[in-house]
Amino acid sequence: MTATPGLHTPQLASPELLRSVFRRHAAGVAVITAPGEGGPVGFTATSLTSVSAEPPMLSFGIGTGASSWPAVSAAGHVGVHILGDHQRELAATFARSGADRFGAPTSWREGPEGVPVLDDVLAWLVCRVVARVPAGDHRIVLAEVVLGDPAGAGRPLLYHQGRFTALGD
Repeated sequence: MTATPGLHTPQLASPELLRSVFRRHAAGVAVITAPGEGGPVGFTATSLTSVSAEPPMLSFGIGTGASSWPAVSAAGHVGVHILGDHQRELAATFARSGADRFGAPTSWREGPEGVPVLDDVLAWLVCRVVARVPAGDHRIVLAEVVLGDPAGAGRPLLYHQGRFTALGD
């Protein structure tokens, strides 16, 4: 491997290298929800990706050690919520281990297929899970959109350099 002038010394692949690189990648913030045997579950995700327009399909990643994984691994449907820049605390709540994610002040309702739907988000979807693909210590969940609402007001919440932030003009 030859060094490129003006660049730092390259690092060999490692979990820390991957984390360091992706801290520099600004990502939209979503909350994924699912019904669970013990009540609703959910987590903050920055891995949301549009996969296909025909049929409308998306994907997201979830760690197999995550507290939400058992419910997501069994769920037939999930909720996908695009957060606005006014929802930093909500994003932090759903990212925090051990938090009461559906307790006050979280505002939500049971939606189609029993999926928890969060209030006041920029957009939400209910999706039918079609596959869970092994990917290291995660699973990539492929889900087909069933219905949703894109009409929320505001600007998107972003995750960058290890914190929630907003778009700059």
